[in-house]
Amino acid sequence: MSSEVSDEVSDGSGGETGSGVGGGVGGGVGGEEFRSVLHALRVWDSPLPGFDPEAAPGEPVALFREWFVHAARAGQPEPHTMSLATVDGEGRPDVRTLMLHDVDARGWHFASHATSAKGVQLAARPEAALGFYWPSVGRQVRVRGAVTACGPEESRADLAVRSRGALAAALTGRQSEVLGSVEELVRASAAAWERAGSEPDAPAPTWTRYVLAPAEVEFFQGDAARRHTRLRYRRAAGGSWVRELLWP
Repeated sequence: MSSEVSDEVSDGSGGETGSGVGGGVGGGVGGEEFRSVLHALRVWDSPLPGFDPEAAPGEPVALFREWFVHAARAGQPEPHTMSLATVDGEGRPDVRTLMLHDVDARGWHFASHATSAKGVQLAARPEAALGFYWPSVGRQVRVRGAVTACGPEESRADLAVRSRGALAAALTGRQSEVLGSVEELVRASAAAWERAGSEPDAPAPTWTRYVLAPAEVEFFQGDAARRHTRLRYRRAAGGSWVRELLWP
């Protein structure tokens, strides 16, 4: 779910009001109002769970799964969304939001088109970082390590267990390319949806499943008094994990 969100507010007659959330094209919120709202925001107004790092498991996958399920059951919306950071050919960082597909002994799984911006960047420099933030429980997880592209069979199987919409999006393709018009997207998407319905095994050649093998995983538990707990797992020589507490 790579996301770029653009909001427009309509007055109901086709014109833009220039007010309300989003402000319309051109914006209607000045710096003073923006900062007033920004500085009035608060976090963690509800009780937060505790975290005893001494009781944490010896490897990070088990703790991630525990935290993930806890966040989902606590009502955290979309806990499977995460930020993926990569670097382009000129060394400039890039980041976007997408969905987690699995976590196992190999690492953290996600998918995209090999021809997308992230796919091209990972092919040139197969390292990345992931970030999860679950504000309802004041928890954050950061992961970084080497990324491997899975083969065609596993990549196609990734789509087989997902929705018709996921297949349609994969069949639409051309992710990150310049789009000529909204109408062009509507036509391509409609054709892809129709094909996904009539041909559920349709090939999507550029769709690729990726696995990030962690070298470091940090678990952050927020605290209202700002005495946050940070536990980092760091891969040592030989593959064992070293656990370290970090200053908040």
